[in-house]
Amino acid sequence: MKLFVYLLMAFAAGLLIYNATKVDYSAPFKGDSTVAVICVLAAGCAILLLWILQTSLAIKKKSKR
Repeated sequence: MKLFVYLLMAFAAGLLIYNATKVDYSAPFKGDSTVAVICVLAAGCAILLLWILQTSLAIKKKSKR
């Protein structure tokens, strides 16, 4: 499970970086740049949720001891 979460985090980070290069920073909410901004936010949320999952699993493991 831990390896799978790390793989998903790496995939989300890759998508975040790729889409960050596609954003037109002079007009971020026009054309294809809007899709890139939405994808950057979605990848950031995915990374955050996976980090929370990782933390909760670590807390669960420590509380069982």
